[in-house]
Formats: sequence, C-alpha cells, structure tokens
Amino acid sequence: MVLIITLVLSLIFVPWPWNVFVISVALVYELATMIFGIGYSRRRRPQVGVQTMVGAEAQAITALEPTGQVKVDGEIWEARAPEGARAGERVRIKRVDGLTLEVEPASRS
Repeated sequence: MVLIITLVLSLIFVPWPWNVFVISVALVYELATMIFGIGYSRRRRPQVGVQTMVGAEAQAITALEPTGQVKVDGEIWEARAPEGARAGERVRIKRVDGLTLEVEPASRS
C-alpha cells in the first residue's frame, strides 16, 4: 500500500532523479514489512479448541456441589468439582469432558 501511494505521488510531485530514490526506499520498506510480517505470523501455531481452556481460571457462578456453572472469558459453562466450590470462588480448569468442565479450586494447583 505504501509503495503504491509513494509511486503515484513521487511520479507526480518529485523531480526525475529523486523519484527513483523515493520509490526504491518505499520498495525496500514494503519488502521488509512483508518479510517481518510473514516471519512473525509463523512463530508459533495458533491454539484453538478446548485445549486452550485447560489450566485457565474461571469463576463459579453457582455453588459447585459437585456440579454447577462457571464463567470463563464471559461464557457460562457447566462444571463439575469433586471437592466442591462456593459461588464466587476462583477455580482452575483441569480437563474438558464434552460440554462439562472438570475444575478444582484455584488455590490447589
């Protein structure tokens, strides 16, 4: 995008020897940005699905005795806590079983 704008503006407003220099600088900038962007985007694989939830913290909306509801990143999920948890308590997600999260109190890592 920068290259196209620079090309048009330099061909119209910049005199002959300088417009080639300005276009060259814009081309180098555009190539460096592209190479850096591709390298940055390939640094690590994106995580998707339920495996991203394991280890995350949630807040119990209802008392978990042993089942109830928790809120994770603004979403409400069914949860099961064998040890139990009070409403409002922070819990850590141990695993995902279908649409039910198995959790434990956050203080017990």
